[in-house]
Amino acid sequence: MMDANHGILARARWGLALGGLLLSSLAWAQARIESVSGTQQAGTEVIRVEFSEPLAADPTGFVIQSPARIALDFPGVSNGSGKSVVDFNHGNLRSANIVEASGRSRIVLNLKSAATYRTERQGKALLILLDPVAAATPAANTAASRIFENKSASSDISPIRDVDFRRGSDGSGRIVIGLSNSQVGVDLRQEGKGLVVDFLRTSLPENLRRKLDVADFGTPVQTITTTQQGDRVRMRVDPVGDWEHSAYQSDNQFVLEVRQKKVDTSKLTQGPGYSGEKLSLNFQNIEVRALLQVIADFTNFNIVTSDTVTGALTLRLKDVPWDQALQIIMDAKGLGMRKSGSVLWIAPKDEIDARTKRDYEAAMEIQKLEPVRTQGFQLNYAKAADILQQITATAGGSGGGTAQSARFLSPRGSAIAEPRTNQLFVTDTGAKLEEMKALLTTLDVPVRQVMIEARIVEARDTFGRSLGVRFGGGALGGNRALSAGIANQGASSISSDGSGKLTTDFSKNFVNLPASVSGVSSVGQMAFSVFNSSMTRFLSLELSAMEADGDGKIISNPRLVTADQNKALIEQGTEYPYSQTAPNGATTIAFKKAVLKLEVTPQITPEGDIILDLDVNKDSRGETTQTGLIAIDTKHIKTQVLVENGGTVVIGGIFEMEETNQVNKVPVLGDIPVLGHLFKNNTKASSKREMLVFITPKMLNQLRSAAH
Repeated sequence: MMDANHGILARARWGLALGGLLLSSLAWAQARIESVSGTQQAGTEVIRVEFSEPLAADPTGFVIQSPARIALDFPGVSNGSGKSVVDFNHGNLRSANIVEASGRSRIVLNLKSAATYRTERQGKALLILLDPVAAATPAANTAASRIFENKSASSDISPIRDVDFRRGSDGSGRIVIGLSNSQVGVDLRQEGKGLVVDFLRTSLPENLRRKLDVADFGTPVQTITTTQQGDRVRMRVDPVGDWEHSAYQSDNQFVLEVRQKKVDTSKLTQGPGYSGEKLSLNFQNIEVRALLQVIADFTNFNIVTSDTVTGALTLRLKDVPWDQALQIIMDAKGLGMRKSGSVLWIAPKDEIDARTKRDYEAAMEIQKLEPVRTQGFQLNYAKAADILQQITATAGGSGGGTAQSARFLSPRGSAIAEPRTNQLFVTDTGAKLEEMKALLTTLDVPVRQVMIEARIVEARDTFGRSLGVRFGGGALGGNRALSAGIANQGASSISSDGSGKLTTDFSKNFVNLPASVSGVSSVGQMAFSVFNSSMTRFLSLELSAMEADGDGKIISNPRLVTADQNKALIEQGTEYPYSQTAPNGATTIAFKKAVLKLEVTPQITPEGDIILDLDVNKDSRGETTQTGLIAIDTKHIKTQVLVENGGTVVIGGIFEMEETNQVNKVPVLGDIPVLGHLFKNNTKASSKREMLVFITPKMLNQLRSAAH
């Protein structure tokens, strides 16, 4: 449990460090990260970051000691590598995270142990060189690290705004230093039994030049001394006991945390595995009680041996940790141990188990007699009624009132929700109330939100070509010259009186196969006529041709925001009415939707990826049937996908292609070579339709949650 709590605190501190992504931007050129790679050169880890454009200045960054990480900020730079995590697993380098937010990118190097670094610009590349761990200076030791190194060209002296001390919820001491800007260089190192922090090129106002005595806060930190040292401000922190520290910078705040090391009191020695001082034992048939006394004299532990511990033992151990030797002896004789401070009680395992059982039974009896009290808990994010249902639900369902479950409450405990103020009132013993407080701290947290953006692209490409002919003839009467003019216009059917105009038109078509393309109302035509010498008869030939080429694109872009693991729906369209007949013969009006719909349920994984349950509809109005009803053309995708934060995935596509080639001709005559084209028409048409659905999820409050 302690290791888990330590992991939670480490992640919380790292989340706070991510808040530094909101630092004010520098005057960098707009660029993007192309790739991140790592190599080892002469014992030095070299990380190479390729950019689309050369950087205008070296990046600013900071180091976190526990866990060991180095973070570098690149204002005005986007992540064009397509990756958020790059694994290395060689030397001191584990992996690198690439995070983009608020118009900047951050590269986080995850290390096996803390190390210092330096950067070099080479054209469009930036080299990050990690100093070998073994080469760390004695003053820095393994716990010292350069937290922040400012390599900007600015030489101005910035004043320290504030120095504050707070006690953390875990009993840690938090020193909060207010800086003038986010570019102040900070150097943190361990000297002797304390910590020294240097703020480079800074000044300290008179009212902050003081020594703070914070021993009354109950943290490892006892005193904080801040002084001016030339062109820098030096702060010395003096803790007591066995402690550890971490530091991070968020915008204009630098925070140093000092906390007590977690100690497992059940272990004989602190450390991984067996870490006691080594000893050698060589005994023949020695009494177990005498052997335990030998170990007690060697370790200065007080050992109490039960009267039931008897027997002898022969053993030969050479250079074995004493805690391992003791465990070997107890395993050989079936003994167990209970530790209380520096006193060990050793007895047969059955006796220890019986004693433990009696202690638990006594504790349960005391709990039944312990007085209960009522305490109210204010909930900030969760609903009190929902939390009440969770903590009082039985194994087979939900409970309430007096029949509540003892899942989180004692048999005498009860709870009620007050929805108006969103408070939860719990009545139980003091120990259970403390457990409930810890539980609600874990449950009552802000829910991360996700924005899901869908792009539905429909593309259409059509092509048509047609060649046709009309061939005919006829007889003309009336004025000769006028007849010739009319004939040149295609021998239209015109009648007139006898005053010198046409009186008769006997024209007719022998072949009528003009060009035609679907969806095109008019085509190109070319016609000519041949007349006899008396201009009374003619033959006409009309050629028509048409070629049509078209394309179109429809892009639909629905987007919505929802909380983690909550279903969301957005739709837009039209509902078309239709009549339906009930079993009793009554006719009612119902509606059918033709909508663009996006329905999604996101789930954020511990690694920061997003699982999406998607249901996407793209409907449109179709043809009208003979009965007057309206058909609905629908395109529907339902699936589940895993996408990285900010990534884009194509979840599906539909491709349709239709080609037609049609020939209309006069039998026999249309098959004559060359001349057969006068007796037929050719029509070619093709149609392509394609639909693709792109999905992009993004976590909205990732940085805001990290900043708290």
